[in-house]
Amino acid sequence: MAKTATLQQALVRFLNPTDLDRQRQRVCHHLLACRTEAMGGMILQCTDCDHQQPHYFGCRDRHCPQCQGRAMHQWAERQQANILPVRYYHVVFTLPHSLNGWVQLHPEVIHRLLFQSAWQTLRAFGRDPKRLGGAMGMSAVLHTWGQNLSQHVHLHCLVPGGALGDDGRWHGARSHYLFPVRALSRHFRGHLVRALRRAANAGELHRVTRPGDVDDQLNALMATEWVVYSKDCLEHTQAVVRYLARYTRQIAISNARILAVDDHQVTLRYKDYLDRDRHKRLVLEGEEFVRRFLLHVLPKGLMRVRHYGFLANRCRRRRLAQIRQALADVETAPDTDNTESAKEPIYTCPHCRRPTLRVIGSLAPRRPTLGGPPNHRGQRYRA
Repeated sequence: MAKTATLQQALVRFLNPTDLDRQRQRVCHHLLACRTEAMGGMILQCTDCDHQQPHYFGCRDRHCPQCQGRAMHQWAERQQANILPVRYYHVVFTLPHSLNGWVQLHPEVIHRLLFQSAWQTLRAFGRDPKRLGGAMGMSAVLHTWGQNLSQHVHLHCLVPGGALGDDGRWHGARSHYLFPVRALSRHFRGHLVRALRRAANAGELHRVTRPGDVDDQLNALMATEWVVYSKDCLEHTQAVVRYLARYTRQIAISNARILAVDDHQVTLRYKDYLDRDRHKRLVLEGEEFVRRFLLHVLPKGLMRVRHYGFLANRCRRRRLAQIRQALADVETAPDTDNTESAKEPIYTCPHCRRPTLRVIGSLAPRRPTLGGPPNHRGQRYRA
């Protein structure tokens, strides 16, 4: 089966925009317009064979599978200077599935408390004098999906293995799992349940209206074991940045995983972690595929990537300099902030297969009055 299907094709066939809120309508409008004449673009001409072709701009929406590859590489270049010559740990904090309904009702509140509880858990363990006894750092990225597009809310965290003590010394971690995962999960559970109860008492969970639902839910959460994963990953190499960039720029589905789209169904490839990571095929009805994809559209303005501790934006440069000095790493980190802007894009001619396409003109955006191409129901999409 040829891998020619795309998320765009699935949305064109099965999306019903009248059922969507404003944010999801906006995201779908961007995805449908991405790299089409609706976005405008450039006219390219080959300097060898004179072949001409249009090159349309991308939408740059963070939910778009076509735009995140370049963003991932640019983000990795910007972050290269922040990597320390220490062991790094991959820590995953998973939200219980029983909270999925609350996530849909109050995404801003639940996601904010998830980030805060994960950081406060690691911060408390790092400050413990019996463990590392210092200030830690963490970069965390929010994921809301599983491989089959089901709702699976969790944080991927990349944590430098150590803490900066009050005496200015670096206290390095030595274990393969940073901290005991059972202790991490119970502290994380207690902190988040307590934060949810405070939010409910303050009226922040006002869409949870069923009587007694808040107390029943929180009591049930405290009676179950939560899942926290922790393991050391790569040493001090550029692969650490690529590893984190891959998580920060992933979206719910990529075009490479969509195998086919027909008039009724979408076929996609997924990895079954419960069956020794085997790759399998999943066939979904078209409307169900779109419904699952739209579960993972984030509210406008919600920050999916956040940095804490000595990696926080307000103190990162000063703290990293202190840590490098403590590690006796006095080499100046490379300045990569503007490297990507200095590179001229290279376009390969599809006829002569040489990198000789050059820009000779521009294409103005052409936005249809009805908002976009019709789907199989004859409907058109509006912004």
